[in-house]
Amino acid sequence: MTQHHTALSQRPAHRVPLQPVILAIALMLAAPGLQTAQAATKAKASSSRIITETAAEAAGEAPSQRNNSARTVSFSLKQLGALFPLQLRGIRGNSGVTFSIRADQVVTGAKLKINYAYSPALIPQLSHINVMVNEQVAATIPVPTEQAGQNLQREILIPPRLVTEFNRLNLELIGHYTRDCEDPAHSSLWANVGNDSTLELTLTPVAQANDLALLPQPFFDRRDALPLNLPMVFAGAPNSASLEAAGALSSWFGALAGYRGARFPALVDQIPAQGNAIVLALGNQVPGGLNVAALQGPTVAMVPNPNDPNAKLLLVMGRDAKELKIAANAVAVGSPALSGPVATITNLSEIKPRKPYDAPNWLASDRPVKFGELALEDNLNVAGYSPDLIRVNFHLPPDLFGWRSKGIPVDLKYRYTPRPNTDKSTLNINANQQFLRSLPLLAINHEAPSAVDRLVNAVVPAGELIPAREQFHIPLFKLPAQTQLQFHYFHDMIKQGACKDVVLDNVRGTVEPDSTVDISGFSHFLAMPDLAAFSNSGFPFTRMADLSETAVVLPEKPSLNDYSSYLSLLGVFGRSTGYPATAVSVIGPKQVEALAGKDVVLIGSGNNQPLLTQWADASPVGIQAGSRRFKLSDFAYRVFSWWDPSQRDGAKPGRNQVAFTADSTDGVIAGFESPVTPGRSVVQLSSNNPEGMTQIIEALLDPDLVKEVQGSTSVVRGKQVDSLVAEQTYWVGRLDPLTWVQWYLSRSPLLLLALGIVAALLIGVLLYLSLRARAKARLKNKD
Repeated sequence: MTQHHTALSQRPAHRVPLQPVILAIALMLAAPGLQTAQAATKAKASSSRIITETAAEAAGEAPSQRNNSARTVSFSLKQLGALFPLQLRGIRGNSGVTFSIRADQVVTGAKLKINYAYSPALIPQLSHINVMVNEQVAATIPVPTEQAGQNLQREILIPPRLVTEFNRLNLELIGHYTRDCEDPAHSSLWANVGNDSTLELTLTPVAQANDLALLPQPFFDRRDALPLNLPMVFAGAPNSASLEAAGALSSWFGALAGYRGARFPALVDQIPAQGNAIVLALGNQVPGGLNVAALQGPTVAMVPNPNDPNAKLLLVMGRDAKELKIAANAVAVGSPALSGPVATITNLSEIKPRKPYDAPNWLASDRPVKFGELALEDNLNVAGYSPDLIRVNFHLPPDLFGWRSKGIPVDLKYRYTPRPNTDKSTLNINANQQFLRSLPLLAINHEAPSAVDRLVNAVVPAGELIPAREQFHIPLFKLPAQTQLQFHYFHDMIKQGACKDVVLDNVRGTVEPDSTVDISGFSHFLAMPDLAAFSNSGFPFTRMADLSETAVVLPEKPSLNDYSSYLSLLGVFGRSTGYPATAVSVIGPKQVEALAGKDVVLIGSGNNQPLLTQWADASPVGIQAGSRRFKLSDFAYRVFSWWDPSQRDGAKPGRNQVAFTADSTDGVIAGFESPVTPGRSVVQLSSNNPEGMTQIIEALLDPDLVKEVQGSTSVVRGKQVDSLVAEQTYWVGRLDPLTWVQWYLSRSPLLLLALGIVAALLIGVLLYLSLRARAKARLKNKD
């Protein structure tokens, strides 16, 4: 089926709504064939207009009479980004977190429930802890001696006027331990604030306009730290085209939600009682409560929820399956170009085919990638003697083949304030909190310069930052799919004696944006099945960012849980790639021939998926109503069989099998090679009942549980995941011929030994023949 997108296909991650004039200019320059609803309405005012009435408006109720009920939400400091308790050190220790407020909400109340402790050495008259919001003092906490060293709790009211869209909550220790000369970095100057402290906000909804220029708001707001829960409403039982259109939208919203996670409950002919929702309508089928005029083509509209005046519905509509997918793709890849309450898509260009491993969220595999592409330049600079970490995040393809390699090369360029004297100051480099190396920060002696100092002085004027460069490799095994490089400037505090220790906050450090990380020299080759690659990166399906080589097989009669599991799973894939699944295929279990050349997601609950029975011999697990069968590995009994590479690498199928009957709600994730196309993969999501499917999705969205999904089979039981030992029976990807021969021989020591013997025999025969020929020639010369 032909796929489409708007000309403005480069969708930014976060977008400020365009003003009408700016948007018109952008459309004229970038997408002359794309018309918004406003332009289309002028041309066809009578036919393309959509009229939608809310229940309140139909009853004559004024907007001011609607119920704007407030709600209270609570976040721990850990949820806001403080992975560890906040450590406040020195005479002015400072640490904090950020939080933000949705555009359709206003804060009417705020309080901080703080758990803290402080040093017994603090002088109460000179010391205190400031609670600051956006650099303004919201409250001051005294530090009386009688409560020092104890675990304390305190509730602090924060004036709502201090809270804006984007906010920073800081805790600042003003600490003194003596009235005379003091060491500003003395060990007795400390206070700890637990990351289990909570920020409680009372939020009141604010009405927003029906304007597509706000997209993805209010359905997703990047200011919201809560997981996204966005219902998908189908007008009637959805067909494959409706599900493919919904999959493109759910993967787009999943990409936007990112670390928050996203769930997409499916509804049929039912508008949610409250909250925002997406409505997909085909032809004249629309859910109850909505009055829609005749469509003139692929149409997108934003209207109020008739059951909740504070919420919106995004209507994605088409007269047939093709138009519905065009409307969905227009939202997923062209939302920045839309505006007005209604948009009829009149002209769209073809979506260019994606290439393998080109997902926007993944590190490019064909060139070195600059740090400036991975982080904002402002976030690569720090200041002060106790600076925050410089963080560089990236997502690695899970099938990088690092056999016999030094690791991933990094070309690090950085600058820093030179030290006044040689000391222990360093730039420490970590990967996911694992130490890699430490680089010394040099000093320049301006008073009695050495030859090196004079050279540096000639190149770097006084007061400038010293440029430096370091090239190193990061072992591939230390880098999971989601990787964070962390750079920490540590400045040694030199003691100069009593009353001489004065801290001048004049040190700076930076990591240059043109520093690079390079994975272009790695091949893509991975032993399968590997559920860790699936759970962390959606691999192998996300190898193509638009899922153009993926087919999802739903049951013959799917339940709402099956629909919800499919939509939420595509949200997980979108979170990994950062791109909507505009080319995914959704088919039924009888269309097996359509699975040729594709990786398959097989979804089934209970007895509604025939392929679970047809492919039972290939799958490591079999599930039918009330019964289960597992193939078990005998890896534990192979400890002394190290000479057999197939046993050492787990490359043989399980030799044991257990079957039983049970009435349980466990969910099972299993991986195996496709029975339709060798080298292609199948990941099976199944359960005895629909509740088990929900548990699988919850596990994939839980950052603690997803790490436990490994091997070839994982069983999800609520908050517990049990994974069986990997039985890796096939490989995906490719190696260059020379590397493949070397790798193959390394896994076959007996074959390598046999080849060595054959080579020795050949060399011996050649030497024998050569020496014999020389001997004959010598005898002939004597004659």
